[in-house]
This record gives sequence, structure tokens and C-alpha cells, in this order.
Amino acid sequence: MESLPLVFTRSEALAAGLTDKALRGPRVQRVLRGTYVSAGVELDARVRALAALRLAPTGSVAARATAAVLLGAVVPHDTRVHLRMPAGQLRLPGVDARVRRGRRPHALVRGIPVTTAEDTFVDLTAELDLVDLVVLGDSLVRRGRTSPERLVAVAARLRGRHARLARRAAGFVRAGVDSPMESRLRMLLVLAGLPEPAVNHIECDEWGRWLRRYDLSWPELRVAVEYDGRQHAESQRQWERDVERREELDLDGWRIVVVLSKGVYREPERTLDRVVAALRARGVRARVTSDEWRLHFLGRG
Repeated sequence: MESLPLVFTRSEALAAGLTDKALRGPRVQRVLRGTYVSAGVELDARVRALAALRLAPTGSVAARATAAVLLGAVVPHDTRVHLRMPAGQLRLPGVDARVRRGRRPHALVRGIPVTTAEDTFVDLTAELDLVDLVVLGDSLVRRGRTSPERLVAVAARLRGRHARLARRAAGFVRAGVDSPMESRLRMLLVLAGLPEPAVNHIECDEWGRWLRRYDLSWPELRVAVEYDGRQHAESQRQWERDVERREELDLDGWRIVVVLSKGVYREPERTLDRVVAALRARGVRARVTSDEWRLHFLGRG
């Protein structure tokens, strides 16, 4: 089987000397109907995309959620393989192939043609909500696939049903975001009507030396919101008490609000109350002015 490509078809296998019995044996595993890999090969997004493209018309590319994953971005889990084809049809279980006529630029990721980061973002406006789109955009930027400015420019040219959502989501995409949960936490605050915090502000000393970096902050107020993703502390309850006690202590004059994962989905309202309290302690008349956050953060954790 050394002469076969990573993903091979039945006809290629037979030409290489394998039999149909061998294709059903322990040395081979099927990916999609009519496509195979050697046993032990992980059936990840790349392998599944390669298999689907082996069966698709020439000029087809990985698209939507599949393209996002291959580009290294973050999207909700989707086991299907998504393709964009120039013509024809492909009906396979687990494959969502759609025709989009006209030549479009594409990227090449580890040998696989995929829609560009900008097209991927735009295509997924038909499937994702505002917060998931911002998470997608932030992660595409973090991977160096695009920039907030390019996403805004592409979204501005859109017309049609999802154009407004695309423009709004692109407008919230920021550079320098470290994780999806930081994106979600930022959007929780913004959709509640609080002033948008700076992303990954770096605090320096009087000589310009780097001291620390804050996930989300209002530097002029010296208030920061930090997401802590640790889930397996020796005593979760004690850890949570310790985290909240840190808010009572100023760090070089900074007020720190530490948010755990449950504070984003299970207890978002309490998180907002804590952030509002921290801002008010700095003399800001902060308050929740919008309920839009409830559409995205209640009942999802």
C-alpha cells in the first residue's frame, strides 16, 4: 500500500494489487463511500476533506465549517464535510456539497484547497449567530489568516439576507485575542451595553518594561477582567472562593475581576454584576443597558 496516496479510491486500490476482501479487512478503513485510508490513520477533518474532494468535481474546495477548521479557526462542532463546487452534484452521507458558480480565489492548507478566510467568514453568516461569528473572526485573525480590517471591508460589500449580521460581526472582531472564551466574555460585556474593554492590554513600568498583560481591561480605570480556564483545581469550591477574593485586592492599583467558565454561560448575570461593581468602584456610572446578551449566553452552558 506504500504506492497509494493517503486517501485512495477503490479503483486505485485494485490497481495497486489490493482486493475487495482486503478493502474490508483490518489493514484498511473506509472514510467515505468509495474512499479509504490505511488502518491507524486518524479520520480527522483533513482526511475527511481529502476523501470528499477525491469524489467531487474538479475545482471544488473545502468550505464553511470544514474550511474554518482547516484554517485553524474555531467553530461549533460539525461532523459533516462541507464543499463548494463549481458545478455538478455530490450526494454522499456526511457531505454537504453546494454549487457556487463563478471563479473565486481560494487558499491552500496542507495541500487542501479551501475557501479564503474572508469567504469562510461570510459563508458562515448563514449558519452561525453573532457571538459564534465573532469567535470565528477573532480566531481567524489570531491564526494570521485575515485581519479585522479585511473582514470589515468584505462585509461592507455584501448585499442580501445576512449582510447586516456579517457587517455587525466583522465590526466586533479584534486582533490579539488569545482564546474563544475571551471572545465570548468580551461579547457578554458588550452585548450587555457595557463599554468595550481593550484586548490584551500590556502594562509597563515607568521605564517601559513589560509587567503584565490583561485579557480584557479599561486601562484608564485600571480595571481588568481575566478569564481563568482551569477546571480541575484540587478543591473547586475553594478555588472559586479564592478567585473572587482576589477582586478585593488591588494589584498595583488594578482591580481584577476573574471569571471562570461557569461565569460565561451558567452565571452570566452574576458576572455582569461583578464587572459593573468593579467599574462603579472606579467612579463610573456603569450599568447593564441591554438584554441582548440573554439571547446568546443563557441556557448554553
